[in-house]
Amino acid sequence: MTLTHTPQATAEAAAAAMSANDCASKHIGIELERIGPGKARMGMTVMAHLVNGLDVCHGGYIFSLADTAMAFASNSHNKPALAQSASITFLTPGRLGDRLTAVANELTVAGRTGVYDVEVRNQEGTLVAVFRGQTRTVQGQVAVLS
Repeated sequence: MTLTHTPQATAEAAAAAMSANDCASKHIGIELERIGPGKARMGMTVMAHLVNGLDVCHGGYIFSLADTAMAFASNSHNKPALAQSASITFLTPGRLGDRLTAVANELTVAGRTGVYDVEVRNQEGTLVAVFRGQTRTVQGQVAVLS
């Protein structure tokens, strides 16, 4: 018997499989808040170990949050996708205690290449950073669908 999975169910299964093995994101406190086909929302609270010498969230952690949102969005179709390139523009600093949210949206998929935009905002809705990335699909599946 073959089951037909909706795009949402496929996205949820892929996200669960990725979350189970994502030690890097867990280590810095990135959490999946929402997943859908070609979309993901991730959150992270700026804790003391994420703050740099200028008393703001280190840009590398903001990049990691945005990159993780892109990863979940790009893998939501159950085709393994890896980052190929990405750029970020920092607009305002994240501060200790801020809750940062990254929302990734798929712009297009052309062959094996996907393009994603990610907005990172703080708890007040202020835009902290904008990120654009490209992914490349590889062989296999993210989750085993029954």
